Amino acid sequence: MVRKLIPDIVSEQDIFELPCDATVRDATQGMAERNVNSVLITKDSRLIGIFTGTDLVKKVVAAGLNPDLTVLSDVMTRDPETASPGFDAIEALHRMQDGQFRHLPVVEDGRLVGILSRRDFLGYEVKELEHQEHLWETL
Repeated sequence: MVRKLIPDIVSEQDIFELPCDATVRDATQGMAERNVNSVLITKDSRLIGIFTGTDLVKKVVAAGLNPDLTVLSDVMTRDPETASPGFDAIEALHRMQDGQFRHLPVVEDGRLVGILSRRDFLGYEVKELEHQEHLWETL
């Protein structure tokens, strides 16, 4: 059976979020402490962006920016794709694969309730996604 995202995956998460004026250093230190690869950027409890390890490499390190002086609003991905709590795992995986990203914030009524990572999914869901893609390719 495909599990629902809420509450199965995100119900007990300690969401890592920072304001847009936090520095890249703040974000990366928090990511390292929590062993996560993303931070959600919020303003007035609303999701406005996401900063990931990919953003760190492409937008900070490769660009030669100073992580102590660079604020997240300058390097975050603005208005990221989101999922609703009603999504099942396959829907979320489809959205992540179609968008070519590994993190998917979960938002309900404009309120941030969690974040999904590809590593949150069981082998069943990944195999089901691959099976569905194979069916579409053969049609």
